Amino acid sequence: MHIPVLLNETIDGLLPSPNASYIDGTLGGAGHSRELLKRAGNGAKLLGLDRDPAAIERCTAALNEFGKNVTIVHTPFSLMGEVAPKEGFDQVDGIMLDLGVSSFQLDERERGFSFMGDAPLDMRMDNSSGITAAEYLDSFGDDWKSLASVLFDYGEETQAAKIARAIINAQHSSPIKTTLQLADIVEKAVGGRKGAPRHPATKTFQAIRIAINSELQEVKKGIEAAISLLKPGGRLAVISFHSIEDRVVKKTLAEHEGRWESLQQGGAKWIGTLPAVKRVNKHPIVASQEELVNNPRARSAKLRVVERI
Repeated sequence: MHIPVLLNETIDGLLPSPNASYIDGTLGGAGHSRELLKRAGNGAKLLGLDRDPAAIERCTAALNEFGKNVTIVHTPFSLMGEVAPKEGFDQVDGIMLDLGVSSFQLDERERGFSFMGDAPLDMRMDNSSGITAAEYLDSFGDDWKSLASVLFDYGEETQAAKIARAIINAQHSSPIKTTLQLADIVEKAVGGRKGAPRHPATKTFQAIRIAINSELQEVKKGIEAAISLLKPGGRLAVISFHSIEDRVVKKTLAEHEGRWESLQQGGAKWIGTLPAVKRVNKHPIVASQEELVNNPRARSAKLRVVERI
């Protein structure tokens, strides 16, 4: 079951109000969008985006009750700067991004995001285009060093070299086509589970998923586009789920926070990227103990909210 993460905190951060306009760049299950529209009240409009065709179909039905106040487009949120103005959403009041893989994608075994069951090794967020994870692994040939760099950079996997060699060696005898094949190779490469709370393939799966979906590039570009679409006083709420992703969010937002630097000859100049924003919360918001009991997937979530100035 999909439970929206940090739901009340996210909606509160966007200051919902009547006749305002909003963008949800990662519709997922439409949980955040539904709550935002309900609390915003009469006249509020929402543009919903998602790169996953299944999410578009799911959310079209879920948001049907709001009629013409909702516009849904199949596109990655990184392109919202081009898409939103065409749909009449320029200078909006609020934008939200719920990053990473969704509960739906994890739970739909055939999508190949999880090793909880055997499935084709796919991992594409938009399964209508791009290469699958199986094709991606095959593209390395004998180059285990490049694969190790991916596993370390995108998964923070400390045994990246050992795992990369094992994957490349396995590919020679039998191409890796399924999730359990890959999980088994990683588990054997690192010497089994050894009582660890997480499966040893967790970081490898994360790294490959991030790579084939260009997730970090999407995050950077999407946040830049979102800030440019906000009206003064408009707010951006971003939920991240792992440290690599959160660092990109934090760094990109910090570039727009900037600072004023005094000049020796008098006056001051802005140091930073425009448009400028200010932090709404000094520290990222995390899930309460009550939420963690009901939704363990919220344990690593961090919410950052900024306001355009």
